[in-house]
Amino acid sequence: MIQQFDFQHFGPLEQLSAQNLGKINLIIGANSTGKTFLLKALYSIIRTQEEFGRGDERRDFAEVLSDKLYWTYQARLGDLVSKGKNRRLKASVTMDNNCSVAFELGQDTIKKVTPLHNNLPARDANSIFLPPKEVLSLGKVILKSRMQDREFGYDDTYLDLVVALQKQGQKERSFTAFKHSQEHLEDMFEGRIEYDEKAENWIYKKGNSKFSIHMTAEGVKKIGILDTLLSNRTLSPQSVIFIDEPESALHPTAISQLMDIIRILADNGIQFFIASHSYFVIKKLFLIALDTGWELPVLHHKDNHWHFDDLKEGMPDNGIINESIHLYEQEIGLALD
Repeated sequence: MIQQFDFQHFGPLEQLSAQNLGKINLIIGANSTGKTFLLKALYSIIRTQEEFGRGDERRDFAEVLSDKLYWTYQARLGDLVSKGKNRRLKASVTMDNNCSVAFELGQDTIKKVTPLHNNLPARDANSIFLPPKEVLSLGKVILKSRMQDREFGYDDTYLDLVVALQKQGQKERSFTAFKHSQEHLEDMFEGRIEYDEKAENWIYKKGNSKFSIHMTAEGVKKIGILDTLLSNRTLSPQSVIFIDEPESALHPTAISQLMDIIRILADNGIQFFIASHSYFVIKKLFLIALDTGWELPVLHHKDNHWHFDDLKEGMPDNGIINESIHLYEQEIGLALD
C-alpha cells in the first residue's frame, strides 16, 4: 500500500504531506481545494510504476511518468508547478515496504520529468481511477478522441478505465477474496453490466431482460463498472482504487451499501483513496472505522490549510459536516416553532 506522500509546489498543493496512510483514506474539502488534483497525482505515480517495464514497454520510468502526467493533467509539465518565482515541483511516494519514488520538475520543464530516485519493485497489480462520470456509454468516444485523434478532452484516468473495461472476463471470474463483495454489488442493482460483442456496446442485463446502456440509470452504470473490473480481474489484491465523488448519482442507501463493499475489498488487500463532498460518505466511513477499529486517515481542508486526522477518533471539524448539522438544527427549530 501507499504509506506516505509528500508534495511541494504541485499545482494547488503548495505543501502537503501525509504519513501512516491506511486501507481506506478519505479526502474532503470545498471545491477548488485540490482534492481531485491530489488523487490524480497519486494515481499518475502509482500507475506509472505499474506500466513501466511491463511486457515489451521500451520507455524508461521518466518517459512513462512524463507521458502519464501530461495526459492526466492535459497541460504542459511546467504548468503543474505552483505559481511563484524559482519554484520547483517536488513529489515523493513511499510504499509500505519502505521503498519510494521521488521526482521534481521546474517551470521550464516541457517534455521530461527528472527522477530523483526510484527503488520501488515492479508492480503486477493494476490501479484504477473512478471519476464522477461513468464511461460505459462514452467508451467509443473516449477511445477515438485519445487513441485515434490524440486530442485533449478525456484525460488518462478515463482512457485507462475504458481500456481496463475492455479486458475479457475470466472463467473463474473475480479473485476468491472478492466474490462476496461482487455478489453484494450485483444485488444492489439486481443485474449485471455486460459487453454485447455483436452490438459492440454495453448492456444492462436484469434477469432475462436486456437494456441499452444509454437507457440505464447512472448509479447502475457506476456500480456496474466496479463489478466488471472485479469480474475481469483487472483488480486484484494490492490494487489501489482512487474514487472521485463516490456519491455521484447514488442515493443515500446505495452510498452506504457501496461503502460496505469498499470495506470488504479493503479487508482483502485493495487500498482506497476517496475524495467526497458527501456527509453520508463521511458518516458511513466513520461508523466503519468504529466497527473495525481501523485507523482511517482523513485529509480535510479548512482555513486554507490541510489537516490530517484519524476518522476513528471522531468526525473532523469541517464545512461539510458543520453545514449538515446546521441544516438539521434548522429543521428541528422549524419543527418546534
